[in-house]
Amino acid sequence: MTTPILRVRDIDKTFTMHLQGGQRLPVLRGLAFEVRPGECVALGGSSGAGKSSILKMVYGNYAVDRGSIALRGPDGAVDIASAGPRDILAARRDVMGYVSQFLRCVPRVGALQIVAEPLTGRGVPADEARDRAADLLTRLSIPERLWGLPPATFSGGEQQRVNIARGFAVPLPLLLLDEPTASLDDRNRDVVIELIRAKRAEGTALLGIFHDTEVRKAVADRVVDVEAFAAAA
Repeated sequence: MTTPILRVRDIDKTFTMHLQGGQRLPVLRGLAFEVRPGECVALGGSSGAGKSSILKMVYGNYAVDRGSIALRGPDGAVDIASAGPRDILAARRDVMGYVSQFLRCVPRVGALQIVAEPLTGRGVPADEARDRAADLLTRLSIPERLWGLPPATFSGGEQQRVNIARGFAVPLPLLLLDEPTASLDDRNRDVVIELIRAKRAEGTALLGIFHDTEVRKAVADRVVDVEAFAAAA
């Protein structure tokens, strides 16, 4: 059995409600799971169970109360739960990507450049990066006439497709997916399923949230029941 890319162990998470007198809200207790190369693991559970929070903890956006988030990179494992900002940024550069539900990018930058930028930032020649970006935008039905325009002028579904293209452009060991098909039509949903399957075939590990049952069945090897780790209030 292959060594996990991601090993989450004994994670506790509590939110502090600063606008409500510092009230503490326990969310997760003893969270544990692993993700291996070439495997797609889905986080399951009802809305509010903590699925998006788990992705943000793995990505280093949220702190944890206790436990470890071991991410295996080219230079060994780093514990995201205790790592400093520099190590977290290095892990994002070299090991894990993140496709969120919302596109965050520099205003006035065109869609093609936004998708190509993570590639050129890793040393891919500009022409090759643009070709790869153009291929993804084409597959995701973003017409060429829009490639030079900033996605802020696009519809919500078009922005999400640019976001997906950017996230899938770079070959990284781990890809985090937060509802990648939430605002897509059937055709583009099927394209994303194909992209996920291709990543799995390449050996990429994927951890995602898929509320669309058909998508989850099509891509996930197994489901982690987040509600099994719910903290008692």
